[in-house]
Amino acid sequence: MAAVDADLNLLLALRALLEEENVTRAGARLGLGQSTMSSALSRLRTQFEDELLVRVGRDYELTPLARQLLPQVQLTLPLVAQALGQDEPFAPESTVRTFRIHLSDYAAIELRPLFALAEAVAPGIRFDFLRLPVDPADSERELLASDFVVLPPGVGLDTESIELLRDEYVVIADRGNPAVVDGEISLKAFLASPHIRCDFGRAHLTQVERRMHELDAFPKVRVTTSTLLSVPLIVAGTNLMGVVPRRLVARNAAVTGTVAVPTPFPTVELILRLWWNAARVHGAGHTWLRELAARSVANGLLRP
Repeated sequence: MAAVDADLNLLLALRALLEEENVTRAGARLGLGQSTMSSALSRLRTQFEDELLVRVGRDYELTPLARQLLPQVQLTLPLVAQALGQDEPFAPESTVRTFRIHLSDYAAIELRPLFALAEAVAPGIRFDFLRLPVDPADSERELLASDFVVLPPGVGLDTESIELLRDEYVVIADRGNPAVVDGEISLKAFLASPHIRCDFGRAHLTQVERRMHELDAFPKVRVTTSTLLSVPLIVAGTNLMGVVPRRLVARNAAVTGTVAVPTPFPTVELILRLWWNAARVHGAGHTWLRELAARSVANGLLRP
C-alpha cells in the first residue's frame, strides 16, 4: 500500500503544480516545503520526460504537454483518491485550494456574499470563475473536472444540487424609451421594439426565453452580447430593450438611467441552483463549500 500512497501523493503534487503554475504555491496548498515540492517536480519531469513548468521571467508557464495533462488529472484524480479513501487535506484557515465554478457574470455578482464569507473563513482560498458550458448538456461532464456549475433547473442536469437564490425576469429599457407608457409596455410594443439578447452558447435558452417561445413571442434581436452585466450599459440612451433579472436592473439603474418594466406576459421566476457531480460528494474541501452555501441560504445571506 505504501507504493500506492507514494504514487497518489505524486499525482496530488502534479495537479497542484499544474493548477497553481508555481512551485511555492503548490507546496503551500499541500502543506509541503519548497524543497519537497521541487523534488516532486523533478520526479515528475523525469517520469513524463517533459519540463511541465518552464520559467518565463519571474513566473512559470505550462508546457504544451502539461496543458494536455491538466484536464485529465483534474478528471481522474478525485475519483482515484476517493476510491482509496484519501483526499487532499483541507483546513479552511490554512488551505490555498482553488474552487472552479462555471457561472454567469450575473450569478458571480449576486453570490458575492457567499464568496466573501468563504474568503473570511478561509483567507487562502481562490475562486476560478469559468464560462458556462456552451451546451448545458455538457455541464455534467464538466463537473468531473470542475467543482460546481450555477444554472437554473430544467436544463437536463441529473445530479445533486441546492437552490441558491430566486429572482424574476423584467424588461429593461432606457428611462426615456417611448415604448414604455406609465411604467408598462404592451406585448405589441414589446415585439416591435429592437432587442438585446445575452447569448450564453449553443442550446442555452433561459427560462423566460422558453416561456416566450411557448407563447410564440419572438422579439426582434438587434444586438447580441455574451455578458448580462453589459446589457444595462448597452440599453442606456437607446430604444433597445431586453429581458433580464430584476436585480441586474436595480444594481445599475442609478448609473445607466434604465428602468425595470413588468413583462407583457405572466411573470417568469429565475431560480439558480448550485450543481455538483456525485463523484465529488466526499471531498473535504468540496463538502465544506457546499455546506457553507447551504447555511448561507438558510440564514438568508443570499436573499433579495
